[in-house]
Amino acid sequence: MRIMNLDDPAADLATAGGKGASLARLSRAGLPVPPGFVVTTQAYREDPPELPEEILKAYDGLGSDVAVAVRSSATAEDLPGLSFAGQQDTFLNVRRDGLVEAVRRCWASLHNERAVAYRRQHGVPDDDVAMAVVVQELADADAAGILFTADPVSGDRSTTVISASWGLGEAIVGGLVTPDTYTVGDTAGAEVEAEVSDKAVMTVRTADGTEERPVPEARRRARVLDDAQVRELTALGRRIEELYGTPMDVEWALRDGEFLILQARPVTGLREEWNDSRGHLWLWSNGNLGEAIPDVMTPATWSLVQIFIAKAMSATAMPGFRFVGNIGGRFYMNLSSAHTMLHALGMQHRSGVMDQVMGRLPAGVDVPLIPIGRWQVIKTVVPVAIRLRRRVAANMRKLPAYVAGAQLRWEDMRRKIATTDDLPGLWERELEPYFLETCEIFEASTRQGGSTLVWVRDRLRALVGESDAEAMLTGANHDGGLASLGPVLGLQRLARGEITAGEFAVRYGHRGPHEFEISLPRPGEDPAWIAGQAAALGSLDRLLEKQEEARRAAWERFAARHPRKVRPMRRKVAQWAKVARDRETMRSEVIRVFWSLREFVLRAGEVTGHGEALFFLSIQEILQVLRGEPMPDVSVRKATYEHYRSLPPYPTVIVGEFDPDRWAASPDRRGDLWDERGVTAPQGDAVTGFPGAPGVVEGVARVLAGPDDGDRLARGEILVTVLTNIGWTPLFPRAAAVVTDMGAPLSHASIVARELGIPAVVGTGNATARIHDGDLIRVDGAQGKVEVVQKAGE
Repeated sequence: MRIMNLDDPAADLATAGGKGASLARLSRAGLPVPPGFVVTTQAYREDPPELPEEILKAYDGLGSDVAVAVRSSATAEDLPGLSFAGQQDTFLNVRRDGLVEAVRRCWASLHNERAVAYRRQHGVPDDDVAMAVVVQELADADAAGILFTADPVSGDRSTTVISASWGLGEAIVGGLVTPDTYTVGDTAGAEVEAEVSDKAVMTVRTADGTEERPVPEARRRARVLDDAQVRELTALGRRIEELYGTPMDVEWALRDGEFLILQARPVTGLREEWNDSRGHLWLWSNGNLGEAIPDVMTPATWSLVQIFIAKAMSATAMPGFRFVGNIGGRFYMNLSSAHTMLHALGMQHRSGVMDQVMGRLPAGVDVPLIPIGRWQVIKTVVPVAIRLRRRVAANMRKLPAYVAGAQLRWEDMRRKIATTDDLPGLWERELEPYFLETCEIFEASTRQGGSTLVWVRDRLRALVGESDAEAMLTGANHDGGLASLGPVLGLQRLARGEITAGEFAVRYGHRGPHEFEISLPRPGEDPAWIAGQAAALGSLDRLLEKQEEARRAAWERFAARHPRKVRPMRRKVAQWAKVARDRETMRSEVIRVFWSLREFVLRAGEVTGHGEALFFLSIQEILQVLRGEPMPDVSVRKATYEHYRSLPPYPTVIVGEFDPDRWAASPDRRGDLWDERGVTAPQGDAVTGFPGAPGVVEGVARVLAGPDDGDRLARGEILVTVLTNIGWTPLFPRAAAVVTDMGAPLSHASIVARELGIPAVVGTGNATARIHDGDLIRVDGAQGKVEVVQKAGE
C-alpha cells in the first residue's frame, strides 16, 4: 500500500515511519489529531510513475485547496532515545500544486548531511532506514507549543511542563521566541505555576508559506493559556502518556479555542521515578528482608518480589495499605502498617519482637501510625488471622514432603524451561504454581510456633545471661540442616574433595549475595568463583569444635543452677532450633525458585530475540511479549535503573517522602535515618548495637563495601560492613568478629556468627561511619559494643 489514511490500523513503524505510526496511534485513540494521510515507505522504495496522481487524489479527499504540513517520517525517528528531531525536512503551508515536490524533498532529506551524520553517530546503518511522508491538514494555530508529561529537567513524572507562544509552533522549535512556561502537578486541584515571558515574534501562515511577524504589543506579555486551558491540555497529555506507557513529548496547537495534537514522541534521556514513599507519612525499613535484597531491583525482580511478599507475608500487612515499597529501586517494608495493627489490637508491647527481626529504630524516632479507626482494623485483621492459622497448619503438613523432593523438582523445572516450545504454557501450568506453593510453605515455616524464636531467647537470657543463652541456642546446624551455613560447609567439602564443583553448584549454587535479583548470575553459574572461594576458605572444624565446647559448658552451668528446668528447656530449645532450620530451609528453597525464574526470563529473551532487555519488564509484560504482543520500549527504565544504581545505598530507616537524589547530594546525609519531620536522632561517636553473638575480641577493622572485596579481609581481622547476607558467609571463618550497620538478633550475621562462635555486634547504624579501614577495635558481642582502640596510622 503506497497511500494510507492517517488513522489506518496498518500504519505501523515499518510502513508509516515513526511520526506516521505515532499520529495514527493517537488518531485511533480518539485524540484530536488533524486529518491527513501517509505516503508509505513502500512508495519511497518503489517511486512508481502513478504515485503523484495517488498523492493528489488523497489530498483532494481532505477538502478544497487545503493548506497542509508535509513532514518526513523515517523508520528510525521518534523512537525512545533516538528522536531524529530536526534531522529531516518539514514543509508548511503546502497546497496542491507544490505537494508532490514537497514529498520528494522529504525523501531527499533522508540523505542530507546532518541526517547521515546523526545516523552514524547513533550506529544506525543507512540500509536500515526508509522514509514515509505524513501529509496533514495544517492547523492555522492561534497558539502552539510543546508539552512534557514529565519534568524534562528533574524527571519528576508527577509534573506536567508546557511551553506556549502565539502563532505556529515553529517559532518555539526554531528558538526564535522564549515561550511561556506552565507547570502543574497531577493531584486534583494542583496550582498552576506560570512563568510569562516577553514573546516578541510569532510564526504565521501566509499565501506563500510561513513567516515571522512581531507579536502585537498588547499580547507580548500576556498569558497564552489560562489555568483552565493548562489543565485541559494536561489531561490530554496524561491520556497520551497512558496510551504509550511512558513519558511523552507532545507538540500541540490551539485553534478557535480547541486543542489539536500535532505530534507525540517518547521523551528521550528521561528517567522514571520509582518511589513508593511519595504521598505518605509512613516509616519504611530495609532491615530483615532488605539484607537479602540489597540491590537496586530490575522491574522483573520487583514484580516477582511483590508476588513473593503477597503470598509469603500477606498476613503482616494491614489490608488496604501498602506493606512493601520500592524506594529508588530498593526494597523497603512499611512498619507503620504493622505498628498500626499492633496498636489497634492493644499489643504495643510486642513491638520489641519486631525490633529483633527488623532491627532497632534510631534513638528518638517514633513510628507514625496510619490514621484509621481501631474497629476498622480489628474487623479486617481478625478474619485474616483466622485464615492464616488454618493456612499455616495445612502448609506445615506439606513441608517435609516438599523439602524432600525440592532439588529434583527444581532440576526437572530447569530441564523444561530449557527445552519447552511453550513458555507461557509452562508458566501457567507449572512454574507459577511451583513459585506460589514455595512462597506459601515459606510463610508457614516463619509462622509456626508463634514467637518461639524471640520468646525462648529472651527467657534464656533472663535465666543465664547473654553469653550462655547464645551458646545454648547454637547447634541448630548439628545435623547440617541450617541452610545459612550450607554453602560454607559445602565449600569445605569441595576443598576436601568430598564433592565436585558441579555437585556444589546444584546443591548450593543458588545462594549468593544478590540471590533475589534475577538479572545477576548465581554463584552456581561461575565455576571460577566456586573454586576461588573453596581455596580461600580454610578449615571450619576448629570453630565448630570450639562452639560445641562452649555450648556443652553452658548447658552444664544451666543444669547446676536450674536442675528442674533442664528437660523442659531442652524441649524448648529443640523447638527453637527446628523453627530456625525450617525457616532457613524454606528461604533457601524460595531462592532456588528465583534461580528458575531467572532461567525462565533468560530463555524468554532467547526465543523472542530481546535478550536481557526482558529484565526491564515485569513478569506480566514478559508473558505478553511471549504471547506475541509488541516489545515495550525499555530505554527509560534502563536509564532509571542505572541512575539509581549510581547512588549510595539509602538509609536503613526512612520516614515520609524521600528523594534519593537530594539525599545523595547532601554532605550531611546519614546512612541510618532520614525523617521528613526533621527528627535528627543523635548519632554520637559510640558504636553500639544488638548483641549478635557473644565474645570479646580485639583486632584490625577491615571495612568492606561488598563480598566482592573479600580478598582484602585477612585471617583474624574484624569484618565491618553495612550488612551481610548469605553471600558473605564464606568470609566469616576468616573474621575474628563481625560488625554491621544493619541487622538484628535474627538477621543473617547473628545466626551464622553464633553457630561459628564468632563475636558479632549488629544493627549499630553507624559502624561504617565511625570505624575506618585499619582502625584497631575491640568488639564485645555480649554487650553489643564496639570501641575504637587506636585510629589507623596513629
